[in-house]
Amino acid sequence: MPEVRRCSSHGFHEGDRCPVCGNVGEPVIDAERRRRLSKYLSGALRHFPDDAGIDLDERGWTARPGLVDAARRQYDWADDAAVAAVVATDPKGRFEVDDDRVRAAYGHSVPVELEPSDAPIPDVLYHGTAPDSVEAILSEGIRPMSRQLVHLSGSVAEAVEVGARHAADPEVLRVDAAGMVAKGHRITKRGNGVFTADRVPPEYVERRD
Repeated sequence: MPEVRRCSSHGFHEGDRCPVCGNVGEPVIDAERRRRLSKYLSGALRHFPDDAGIDLDERGWTARPGLVDAARRQYDWADDAAVAAVVATDPKGRFEVDDDRVRAAYGHSVPVELEPSDAPIPDVLYHGTAPDSVEAILSEGIRPMSRQLVHLSGSVAEAVEVGARHAADPEVLRVDAAGMVAKGHRITKRGNGVFTADRVPPEYVERRD
């Protein structure tokens, strides 16, 4: 992750210059602190809100001032601008903002009810996994495991990136998203390039040609 700066006219941006006007932005958070703060905020909003000292409502929202306070307890340099910069510029769209509230867009292990999205769903999605999990998936389908929902990717490259968290040589499986939707299974787009479902039955999963 590159550093984040703030343009006085166009807000937060990555790199030295604002992509809109070309002016050099004011530094807000460097690359290493951005990585650390992003990881902490994601964890607090998805997995350990109680430990972080924040309250999530049933939709996963929390007040931004409370989230900033939690971040500052973790890192004394994490001020409101740093939190806002991390949330606004996340490349995968991990965060959502509504006025003065923030939530994780996906990936929860704590119980929340995210609203359905009307974003279009591709006919084909992908799932990256470890090679030794493939046979079980083809037999039993894809289950959410430690998360609330199954995560699917919109491209092979994104699925490889996800699968690489589990194996050095991940295998990417093809998911018949159009078939799932036609049979009433709900798939929702979350963030940038992430799609979620309660589960994927085995008849919709296959190896790629």
